Amino acid sequence: MDIPVPDPSHAISPGALASLLGRAHTPLILDVRRDASFAGSESMLPSAQRVPPTEIDLWSKDRSPQSVIVYCVYGHEVSQAAAARLRQAGWDARYLLGGIEGGEPGVDSPDLLQALSAEPVPVLRKRLDLGVGGAGPSRWVTRARPKIDRIACPWLIRRFVDRKAVFHYVPTVQVVHRAQELQATPFDIPGAPISHVGDLCSFDALLGAFELRFPALDLLARIVRGADTDRLELAAPAAGLVAVSLGMSRQHPDDDHAMLDAMVPVYDALYTWCVEQVGGRVETHNWRPL
Repeated sequence: MDIPVPDPSHAISPGALASLLGRAHTPLILDVRRDASFAGSESMLPSAQRVPPTEIDLWSKDRSPQSVIVYCVYGHEVSQAAAARLRQAGWDARYLLGGIEGGEPGVDSPDLLQALSAEPVPVLRKRLDLGVGGAGPSRWVTRARPKIDRIACPWLIRRFVDRKAVFHYVPTVQVVHRAQELQATPFDIPGAPISHVGDLCSFDALLGAFELRFPALDLLARIVRGADTDRLELAAPAAGLVAVSLGMSRQHPDDDHAMLDAMVPVYDALYTWCVEQVGGRVETHNWRPL
């Protein structure tokens, strides 16, 4: 359904925003809700950074202008004013139509409310206990020599949860101690808040912890789960992910962060493939010279 937008050059619809999430080129997303509204909400947008509306000018002063999407509760004066101030400072700034609540009954037109309800905004559950509440950066620590799950989880966190998240890879016996020392969240180790549960792996646990509901991420989770738990029958690409992960690990035997950096584009490509698959845009490849 087409959404009526007063000024489409300065607004973005929830559906258009959803299509941008999880990408290397995803715009910066700012939560500019007033303090009481932000504190009283259990949700925020994926990868959003918290900037109170009264601090927009100060926040942007020493930063290089870039593409940014701001949102408030209903997409009215708070986010529109913040986007306007950022544009005056040279930023490519848009506001989220309808805000995080999808419009305001009695204020927005029935047509707009109907259109917004047909494409609800994707949200992320705040997890202050895991260091994720919009302030960032969150800190995470896990076992050294990552192969699959301990690479997939950092990719997911940086693309959908906290783009400034910091990761530490340490010997297994040091994970708990280093987590306490660094005030970081341990993951992918027994007893950690994010780890394997039954047949599910840590990537699945992260999706559940933050209530990330994206069909493409569900498909990617099957691939990661199949590769990480040696159940390659779960998804055809799982075998390929194992091969690439092990090969990349051999190329970076002494630098876990180099391994992570090298694998991020692989997961970006896999996620793009998953988006195409769930969207019905299935493409196959065969050698057809004529």
